[in-house]
Amino acid sequence: MAKKFPLHPRHPERICWGCDKYCPADSLGCGNGSGRTQHPMEVLGEDWYEYGDWGLDVEEGDKTAGGGSR
Repeated sequence: MAKKFPLHPRHPERICWGCDKYCPADSLGCGNGSGRTQHPMEVLGEDWYEYGDWGLDVEEGDKTAGGGSR
């Protein structure tokens, strides 16, 4: 089963969201090396998942979503 992608993480700035490893921002393990990828909430706001086709299965009142390639 795929990991659930959090819609509203408590501290999104602490994690790199670029792949499914979710590495700490100061210790990237994917070889990216340049910097962490921001969570969509940091860029698009609290309701980021309501617009566009993210491929997430969102249930009413759910803070995480499954589906897509995550």
